[in-house]
Amino acid sequence: MSSIHTTWGYIAAGLSGVIGLWGVLMTKRESVPRAFYWAVGVVIVGLLAQILIGIFVMSGGVDPGNVHVFYGVVIAVTFTFVYIYRAQFQKRPALYYGLLLLFTMGLGIRGIMSFGENF
Repeated sequence: MSSIHTTWGYIAAGLSGVIGLWGVLMTKRESVPRAFYWAVGVVIVGLLAQILIGIFVMSGGVDPGNVHVFYGVVIAVTFTFVYIYRAQFQKRPALYYGLLLLFTMGLGIRGIMSFGENF
C-alpha cells in the first residue's frame, strides 16, 4: 500500500499541475468546457484518496514524519475551505479552480520532498 501512495503521489501532483495550468490558461474564455469540471473533480478525488491512503499506511506503522503529514492536512483543510466557498468559485471557475490546483500541486510536491522530516 505504501508503494501505491508513493506512485500516486507523483501522479496526483502532476495532474493537479496540468489541470491547474489548463484552468489558468482558460481564464479569458466565456464558457468553461464540461471536461474541465470533470478533470477538476478527478484531481480532487485523487488527492483526497491520497490522504486516505496515507492515513491507512500510517495506521500500519509507517512513520512519514511530521512535515509530510502536515502538508497532507493542509491539502484537506484547503479542500474544506473550497467546499465552504464554492459559490464564490462560480464567478470565475477556470481561474479559481486553476489556482487551487496549482496551490495543491505545490503542497503535494512539498509533501513528497519532506517525507521523513520532523519539525
